[in-house]
Order: sequence, then C-alpha cells, then structure tokens
Amino acid sequence: MPCSAITLSLATICAVVSVALLAIAFGTDNWQYIRVDRIDIEQNLGRSDISPQQFQDEGLYRTRTKGLFRICYPDTKPRGEDLYLSPVETYCQNIDYHIFNDEADTSQFTDDEMVRLHMARSMIALFIVSFFFVFVAFWTGVAGCWRRSPGNIASTAILMLLACLFSAGGMGLWHGVEYYEDEKLKNEPWKASWSQLLRENTAVVYDWSYFIAWIGVGWALISALLFSGASVCLRSEREREDAKNMAYLMPVYPQKQQYPSYGYGYPGPYHYGSQYGPYNY
Repeated sequence: MPCSAITLSLATICAVVSVALLAIAFGTDNWQYIRVDRIDIEQNLGRSDISPQQFQDEGLYRTRTKGLFRICYPDTKPRGEDLYLSPVETYCQNIDYHIFNDEADTSQFTDDEMVRLHMARSMIALFIVSFFFVFVAFWTGVAGCWRRSPGNIASTAILMLLACLFSAGGMGLWHGVEYYEDEKLKNEPWKASWSQLLRENTAVVYDWSYFIAWIGVGWALISALLFSGASVCLRSEREREDAKNMAYLMPVYPQKQQYPSYGYGYPGPYHYGSQYGPYNY
C-alpha cells in the first residue's frame, strides 16, 4: 500500500478526532469545577460578614461548574439567580460578554475589567475562527484525495496547522481571563473579593472539558503533520509515475545496417561472359 494512502487515512482520523473534541469542549460547561463546602460555611456564618440571605441567594456559595458560556449548578440552585434549565437538565446562568446586549453599560468598568472582557471576547472569536479553518480544510482535503493532488493536501496541512494555532491561542486567552478573574479584579463576584471563610471552603479544579480541549489541540497538530507527510508522499509517488511513463514514451530510433554495395560488393563466383554461352565472332 502506498505511504500516501496510509498517511492520508491517519491524518483524516486525527482531524475528525480533533474537531470532535474541540466541539465538545466548546459546547460543554465543565471547564472548571468549583466545590463549595456549604456545611462548614453555614456553621461559621456567625464569625463572618456573610449574611444568611447572601448564603441562600447567591451562586458564589453553591457548588458549580463553569464553561465558556454558562455557569451551572449540578447539586442545588441559588434562589436569587436568574436560571434556566440547560439541555443536560442542569440549572444554569449565562456568562455575559456584553456583545448583543443593548442594555449593557461597560462605561463604568475599570481598566482591568475591560482587559478581561476583551480577552474573553477574543477567546471565543479564536475558537470560532479555528472551526472555520477546519471547515475549509475539509473541502481542500476532499479535493486533494479525489485528485491525488499534493498541492491540495499541503493546503489542508496548512489549514489544520492554523486551526491548531488559533485554538491554542483561545486556550491561552482562557488562562488569561482566569488570571484576571482570580488575581486582578477586586470587585464582586470575582475571587479577590471573596470573604476569607468562602476562600477557605472553596476548591477550584480543572474539569474534563478543559482537558479534552487541550487534547483536541494536540490532535489538530498531529493531523497537520500527517497531512504534510501525505503531501510529500504524493509528490514522490507522482514523480516516480512520471519517470516510469517517460521511459515508455522515449522514441525508438532504427539501428544502422550494412547495406550491400554495387559492383564488387556482390558475392561471387563471378562469370565472365554470358551465361548462355560464348559468342563466336
């Protein structure tokens, strides 16, 4: 089996796995798991500045999961939050990026809040652009396989590499948003504004959506490398086929032959006179 067929098959499988993992991570709400020990907080409300009303109404005091678009409460839901039932039967609230909300007023935001907001918007945009590159790579890949074109396959490799870079950039911006929310922003509801009791009883860990997002980025890189190798294989195979065809198309020239010369060139024996007998003069 030619190396191009094997490499193309592996590259296609890696690309499918990559886009599936990135799409799952993009649409799910399990990038972070924030576990809150409500029992310990409730037992120590008297020595903190947390009111019982806040403890019952605000989502900060509930165990929750956080994604790119939603914050969901898998165990209990806060009474004071505007929630809706997600497709996976979990009560969630949207993360506001202030894009299509005409009533949103960002003029009162601090510089750090605006930086965080711009990074969050750019993060979503980079993921969307990476999916666009994968969509275009699908068509160039189909054309390359159909025509066995090294150029089309090389273009597919470049597009998959761009998809990898843009999705990796989105992951980097996600970490930037996380840093600003945890360290830079001092006002509610960000972590720096939490009370000491809430900090002590809250554990934040990365969840499975975050991990499969990074795995999807890695598979996109592997796919780009395999498509590049398939392009090299196709080019080598085409050169060998062209060389073989040229051997059959080479013109065949006739070889030089020794033609008999007149006169002394004829073989003997030679007879003088007529073969019908001598003439008598």
